[in-house]
Amino acid sequence: MAGLAQVRAEVEAVYRRDSRRILATLIRLLGDFDLAEEAMHDAFFIAVERWQRDGIPANPRAWLVSTGRFKAIDALRRRARFDRSQADLIMLLEGQVQDPSEEALLSDDRLRLIFTCCHPALAADAQVPLTLREVCDLTTEQIARAFLQSPATIAQRIVRAKAKIRDAGIPYQVPALDELPERLESVLRVIYLVFNEGYSASSGDALLQQDLTDEAIRLGRLLGQLLPDPEVIGLLALMLLQASRQRARIDAQGNLVVLEQQDRSVWDRERIKEGCELVRHALRSRSYGAYTVQAAIAAVHAEAATADDTDWDEIVGLYDVLQRHWPSAVVALNRAVALAKRDGPQVGLAAVEAILAAGELHDYHLAHAARAELHAQLGHVEEARAAWQQALALTRQAPERRHIERRLQALK
Repeated sequence: MAGLAQVRAEVEAVYRRDSRRILATLIRLLGDFDLAEEAMHDAFFIAVERWQRDGIPANPRAWLVSTGRFKAIDALRRRARFDRSQADLIMLLEGQVQDPSEEALLSDDRLRLIFTCCHPALAADAQVPLTLREVCDLTTEQIARAFLQSPATIAQRIVRAKAKIRDAGIPYQVPALDELPERLESVLRVIYLVFNEGYSASSGDALLQQDLTDEAIRLGRLLGQLLPDPEVIGLLALMLLQASRQRARIDAQGNLVVLEQQDRSVWDRERIKEGCELVRHALRSRSYGAYTVQAAIAAVHAEAATADDTDWDEIVGLYDVLQRHWPSAVVALNRAVALAKRDGPQVGLAAVEAILAAGELHDYHLAHAARAELHAQLGHVEEARAAWQQALALTRQAPERRHIERRLQALK
C-alpha cells in the first residue's frame, strides 16, 4: 500500500503532466466534451483511493483513461433508466474492443482535438479560446487576458462552441489533406498562443511554464510532419528561437531579465541552429506568412553575439514587411521599439505615443512599459514614473511586476 501523501503527490503530478492527453483520448472514446471531462475528473478522484490501496499503476495515464471510460459508461447506464436514447450510445461504447491505452491510438489525440476545436463551423472568435481551455487547461481568466476580453465573454464563447460541436456532430478527427489549408490559420494561432502562455505566463508567480512551451513545440512538429507548409515551418522556427532564450530570461531569484541584459552564453545553441535553418527553408518558399517574418526577426536577435551587435536596421525592415502585409497594433508597437534602437528614443517615443493615442493598446501593459522606458532614456522622470505606474496596474505576472517596481525605484 502506498501512503496517502505519496498518492496525492503522484495524482497531482499526473494531472499536471497528462490531464489534457487523458481528456483528449476520452473525448475520442466517448464523443462528448462534457461527458469526457466529467469522466476524467471521476477517474482522478477514484485514483486517490485505489492507488493508496492497490499501489500506483505502472502506466497511470492508461489506468485513468480506462477508469474514466468505464465511469462514463456507468453514468450513461444510470441516465438510460430515464432516457432511452442513451441505450444505443452505451452499446457502442461497450462494444469498443480497442485498448484505449495503446500509445498508437493516443499519439495524435490532442492534434485531433485541436482540429475539432478549430472546425470552420465554429465561430472564429471561439475556436482559439475553446482549444486553449480544452487542450491546455488554461482558465477562462488566463484566456481572457490573452484576448483582452472579459472572462464572462470568453466563458460564453466556450460554452456555445462545445454545444455547437455536440449539436452539429462535428467529427473528432484530423481533416483530410485537401481540407487542411483552410483550417491551418486558426490551428497555428492556437499553437502560438499556447507557446506564449508558457513563454511568458499571463499571470502568477512564475514567468515560464516550460511544459506549455514544450507542448506547443511538440504540436508544431506534429503539424509540420502532417502538413509541411512554409508557415508551419516558420511558426516552429519562431518557437524554437524564442525558447532558446528561456534559461536566460530569469535570474536565480526568478526575476525577469530583459533581452539586452541576458547572458547569451546560456542560450540554447542547438535550438538556435535548428530555428535559423527552418527560417531559411521557409523564406525560400516565397509563400511564407507573418510567423516566418517574426521568426526571421528572432533569428537576427539570436545570431547577434551581443546586444550591441544587433542589426536593428534589418529588424526595422522586417517589421516594415509585417506591418505592410499583416498589420496590427502590437506589430506597430514592436516596430516603434526597434525604431528607438535604430534612430534614438525620441523617434521611438513619438511612434509609441501615436499608437497609444489611437486607443488600441490602452490596456496593454507592454505599451505603457515601452513608453516609460523611452521617457526614462530621455530623462523625463515624471512621465516615465506615470507610465511605469500604468504598466504596473495592468500587469498580473509577479516577475514582470517586480521588474516594473525595480524600474520605478531606479528613477531619479
